[in-house]
Amino acid sequence: MRILFPPEKQHEEEQLLARVRQGEQVQHFETQRLAKDGRRIDMSLTISPIRDAQGHVVGASTIGRDIGERKRAEQRFRSLLETAPDAMVIIDREGHIALVNAQTERLFGYPREQLIGRPVEMLMPAPLRARHAGHRQGYFHDPRVRPMGVGLELMGLRSDGSEFAIEISLSPMESGGGEYATAAVRDISERKAVENRLAQYAEELSRSNQELRQFAYVASHDLRAPLRGVVGFAQLLKKRYGGQLDGEADEYLDYLVDSSMHMQSLIDGLLAFSKVGQDSGFTQVDCERLLKQVETQLRAAIEERGALVTHDPLPVVRGSELELNQLLQNLIGNGLKFQPGAQPKVHISARHTAEGWCFSVRDQGIGIAPEHRERIFEIFQRLHSSEDYEGTGIGLALCQKIVRHHGGRIWVESEPGQGSTFYFTLKD
Repeated sequence: MRILFPPEKQHEEEQLLARVRQGEQVQHFETQRLAKDGRRIDMSLTISPIRDAQGHVVGASTIGRDIGERKRAEQRFRSLLETAPDAMVIIDREGHIALVNAQTERLFGYPREQLIGRPVEMLMPAPLRARHAGHRQGYFHDPRVRPMGVGLELMGLRSDGSEFAIEISLSPMESGGGEYATAAVRDISERKAVENRLAQYAEELSRSNQELRQFAYVASHDLRAPLRGVVGFAQLLKKRYGGQLDGEADEYLDYLVDSSMHMQSLIDGLLAFSKVGQDSGFTQVDCERLLKQVETQLRAAIEERGALVTHDPLPVVRGSELELNQLLQNLIGNGLKFQPGAQPKVHISARHTAEGWCFSVRDQGIGIAPEHRERIFEIFQRLHSSEDYEGTGIGLALCQKIVRHHGGRIWVESEPGQGSTFYFTLKD
């Protein structure tokens, strides 16, 4: 029998037989034996005592199983484990660490000799340890793959006592007849720091935007009353004394009235701009019915120019009816305004896309040069003088803000002299 034992394993036989003489059954004892050609064979031995009629141990039976393939698979697994970019920790059902890789040593600051066989809870802060045992038992009761990013965010504890944010994924595995869990552990402390900074910036930006909206609302609202007085008195002066003064004075009066009216339009536009986003109670909006309302509101301009507003079938969308009304008013109104000559035409259509509903408002007007297609959506940006085309430079900025409030986007396709088509998307 001893010829089967490698030199360094010669002592095993006596140790194993001593255990069997005591009536113990030795199970799954892993060792090596020699083949006839001198090759070493990885073996798993089960040695059972043989008893006589009086129950005395009189011999032993040995069952040996070649586990070479399993050992080679385990070695390949260990090699893969060592090259993993994440810390890999394998634990048994009792929560004892069975295997770790080099990244675990670097991440937690322990040499692996101080980790193997120890409770995995040593790698987490004390407040988390008690409830982790229950989580571990629950996982082994229902083992399944749990990938990164599904809420398994914990805190890790380094050997120096410092804590850091970690994210883990879990995978069940079996080896040598036992059940294990493989945990991939990733340090996300830098990501958490970035997320916290971004959340702080977002909160500050939200607060700043709220203050800005409040300022715009208050400023425009409080300016309306005195401006109405200026406009009223300017119009009264022109009505009462127009033609009674010299030509230069009449020109000044006209300028005063026109400037006052323009300022009033600017303030009304600012007030409308500041209110976008305040209506968060979205409802189902029938765009066919909405377009009829807009046409009624633009009736004077449509009839004066002999304009034709046509449309394809339009859907029902979810949004703010007030804001969508403002959106269509501005786009259709611009389409009419920037078409010189009689009988301007504007066509509205909608089609369903991956983004939701994509609307288009097409005119046959003067068009827009490519270098101005982004600029026109900035507040107070005008491409033409007020003598050529009246306006405040707020309308398209208001449209963009409304579309963004609805989770969509707006853009224009146009060439000078070939009309413009404004597109905007609304989510389902």
